[in-house]
Amino acid sequence: MIRKYLPALAAIAVLGACTTATPYQAATPDSSLGYTNQQIETNRWMVSFSGNSLTDRQTVDTYLLYRSAELTSENGYDYFRMVQRATDSDSDLVPVGGTRYYSHFNPYYRYWGPYGRPLGWGPYGDPWDAPEYRQVTRYEATAEIIMGKGEKPDDPAYYSAEEVLMNLAGNIARPQP
Repeated sequence: MIRKYLPALAAIAVLGACTTATPYQAATPDSSLGYTNQQIETNRWMVSFSGNSLTDRQTVDTYLLYRSAELTSENGYDYFRMVQRATDSDSDLVPVGGTRYYSHFNPYYRYWGPYGRPLGWGPYGDPWDAPEYRQVTRYEATAEIIMGKGEKPDDPAYYSAEEVLMNLAGNIARPQP
């Protein structure tokens, strides 16, 4: 009996997860949303953050910078430099709304006909009831960072991990329990 409802419950869970912007969290094998990091050398890392369609570009870039600072601090370094940085976007058109649908058992069957199409309108139903589309965009920011110890060089390309963590902490939305 429960197996019959599992696909519907899974769909509801997926839709529920997409109703808010991606919080600051590690990506999981089930979902690529969140941050990932890969160590390249002792002091060199590849860091990325992927958001859903409700996460704006600025938030994705902020989370990438925050994760870079967090990773730098966790590994005992004082500052980092972003050697390569990119923010990619992926846009799709998704239907909003849709055409009316009435089952075969509708009391107005004589007017609407089978499959919710008005009789006489042809195979595609009411031409004024066509679905609308909207564009959704998802962003992913990636950076290669190099970490260092000691005093931060006097160059705007270098970031103090401690200062970034302190200044951006108020902009970080963590997952709700």
